[in-house]
Amino acid sequence: MSKYVFIKAETGTWTVSDLCRVLGVSRSGYYQWRVAEPPAPAWQPAAQQAFPRHAGRYGTRRLRAELRAEGYQVGRCALQRWLRTSGQRALSTRPRRPRTTQPDPAAVVTENRLLGQPAPTRPNQVWVGDITYLPLVGERWDYLAT
Repeated sequence: MSKYVFIKAETGTWTVSDLCRVLGVSRSGYYQWRVAEPPAPAWQPAAQQAFPRHAGRYGTRRLRAELRAEGYQVGRCALQRWLRTSGQRALSTRPRRPRTTQPDPAAVVTENRLLGQPAPTRPNQVWVGDITYLPLVGERWDYLAT
């Protein structure tokens, strides 16, 4: 047992000044030990090896599952904090969808056919829809053509 650990355990019975004087350590050294950064958890070296092994595509859920399979007990919040402080970020593997918020300036705008019609008087008289979210056939979405 370290002298500092003993002092921490006995502070309820004795004063810190008395314990430091008897054990021959300085009070400032004891208080500096109390606020020192704790050692890195045992799972961090394994996470540092696993993250680049998967080309940075593993997020906290899959990284946590892999570390638990190796026998390390780690939570997602701890992994998120570690990734943030180490400056690493998992890459998304989801396919990019076409952006529809910036229309083609050369595209033809269809006229509003409801402007000349009388206002509806009961439900289900007029239906309106927007299909701009549908992907086009020529943009990696060939499954729509079948």
